[in-house]
Amino acid sequence: MGKKKVAIQVKELDKVYKLYDKPSDRMKEALGLSKKKKYKEHHALNKVNLTVYQGETVGIIGTNGSGKSTILKIITGVLNPSAGKVAVNGRISALLELGAGFNQEYNGIENIYLNGTMIGFSEKEIDEKMDAILEFADIGDYVYQPVKTYSSGMFVRLAFAVAINIEPEILIVDEALSVGDVFFQAKCYHKFEEFKKMGKTILFVSHDLSSISKYCDRVVLLNQGVKLGEGSPKEMIDVYKRVLVGQYELHDGGEGNLLEDGEVTAAAAARAGINPELLEYGTGVAKIAEYYITDDKGVRTTAVIKGQEFTIHMEVDFTEDVPAPIFAFTIKNIKGTEITGTNTMVEKAFLEPVKAGEKKEAVFTQKMSLQGGEYLLSLGVTGYERDTFQVYHRLYDVLNITVISDKDTVGFYDMGTTAAVYDRQGTTE
Repeated sequence: MGKKKVAIQVKELDKVYKLYDKPSDRMKEALGLSKKKKYKEHHALNKVNLTVYQGETVGIIGTNGSGKSTILKIITGVLNPSAGKVAVNGRISALLELGAGFNQEYNGIENIYLNGTMIGFSEKEIDEKMDAILEFADIGDYVYQPVKTYSSGMFVRLAFAVAINIEPEILIVDEALSVGDVFFQAKCYHKFEEFKKMGKTILFVSHDLSSISKYCDRVVLLNQGVKLGEGSPKEMIDVYKRVLVGQYELHDGGEGNLLEDGEVTAAAAARAGINPELLEYGTGVAKIAEYYITDDKGVRTTAVIKGQEFTIHMEVDFTEDVPAPIFAFTIKNIKGTEITGTNTMVEKAFLEPVKAGEKKEAVFTQKMSLQGGEYLLSLGVTGYERDTFQVYHRLYDVLNITVISDKDTVGFYDMGTTAAVYDRQGTTE
């Protein structure tokens, strides 16, 4: 095996922004009227190193404001770094600000020529690619209309079609695969897989951890402008899940530190998928005081990998005697359809009286079989008193659960099917 060739090399990259309290401070400094420093420095990137080899698909993950888009913009030349070096070996197509170079007055065809020329193609080369671009965009005769008349969906389809069909050596993608309708997204992912098979280099930023898990050979995790680490998708997604719930603290030196489970801050919890505008009601006889999810390692999270065990925890305080409380959970999709759920009565887990002042913790452990995507968790404490159904406390859509999957079957859940194909002699193909 020969030595791997470097496609993108980033060394000690810094991007610092000056943050002013008011516009007049910026003006005074620009005119040299201020002797004191009137700004705070914000490090969007802080001494980041990154090497991407030819033919690799590398993902970059991190929370909002971690520097993901900034690093892509510096690599593509949209932004200048404050310090550090970037070297790129190969022609880049960047799916960042889709359609940023479009002229609103020109029609679709004219914009294809405009964009192609900006990237460095001759008119003849654009002519040769025109059919592929138009077929991919699939916007019909609108291509002869001014772009300003397009819907946002048509605009994105045309911009994506231009960017994806210019045969780049390096493809840089920033959340762009989540554009358009579901059929167009499928077409985009198919093209993405085609690029991988052709041995193209791909740098991929996404919040969609399922796509990161499925497509990337290696993943880089950024947090607050600092590179926390890099490794296999599974390793980095595990660390990222801890960052999401505030169990990974960043020190000034750029090193991470895992917090104990009990140290999750309120601010971290707000980031961790908890709904700030939840709907609740009930008689108040019982109160769901705390609720959270843990993964198969016992780490608090709202991101669960499909196929792994996870546990829903519900801590309840009782202010009055209750003859036989029932603890329940329901999981809905984001359209509001109830997908699954159960309770302690159905599971025959708890059918006892509870005294005022007691605290109980109900735990539900199960394997995650839902397809990759976003779901909402609701919780409740109910019961029967003299044949009358009572709701003591119910919380609707309290937590957002992200299911990470690299294999989605049809429908709401995966039956865990094992498939095989045999020839007529009975040997496995």
